[in-house]
Amino acid sequence: MSTDFAYSNLSGRRRGPFLTAAGVVLPGIAHVQDEVVPYAQAWQRDNRAALAGAGPLWVALGDSLTQGIGAPAHDRGWVGQLRVRLAEAGQPYRVVNLAVSGATTGDVLERQLPAVDALGVRPDLLTLMIGSNDLMRPARRRGLTGRFEELLRRLPAGAVVTTMSNPSRTAAETNRLLVRVAAERGLVVVDLRDPRMASWRGKLAADHFHPNELGYAAIADVIGDALLGVAAR
Repeated sequence: MSTDFAYSNLSGRRRGPFLTAAGVVLPGIAHVQDEVVPYAQAWQRDNRAALAGAGPLWVALGDSLTQGIGAPAHDRGWVGQLRVRLAEAGQPYRVVNLAVSGATTGDVLERQLPAVDALGVRPDLLTLMIGSNDLMRPARRRGLTGRFEELLRRLPAGAVVTTMSNPSRTAAETNRLLVRVAAERGLVVVDLRDPRMASWRGKLAADHFHPNELGYAAIADVIGDALLGVAAR
């Protein structure tokens, strides 16, 4: 198994002028953005330890939500909380988290999936949560369904993919595509439009965008129920 991830820049995209300016006016944004580099570094350390260990391997792909940005620690996002829940249910995993703050579907196609291949081992569990950053700009929204379909067709059977909870037309179209292609390819779909995700009151970080620990707990519950339900069949 290679420890060369072929993708070492887990610290994400450089903070743009909008976030920089907004952080001056709204300190909560700057506070949360200041987590990006240390959380990426923490996952790098954890990734190396996981690869040096033994047992079932979970590889997580995605953006800042999968990195846990907004949580009080890098391992208190949904990935870290779900890992604890799965271990308590008798399904312990060592986790390699290749998610990157600011990542888009294009980044997963061009960098994160090749990084999975570079590990030299087939993950026992692969999860993907992506798309939020694609929806933020018109240029990224264009062609999103095509990129998402390519991405889905490159995932191994049994991979877990979440829907997008954004109410936009593009997100709805992409979610319909996800359900159709997942059925063809044997992927597990987790619907983040679950009623438990309807209210975010008290569940957002200081930037009012990323979840806090409670918000990530809700995500972990929805994904965990889906995974444990599949395992029980």
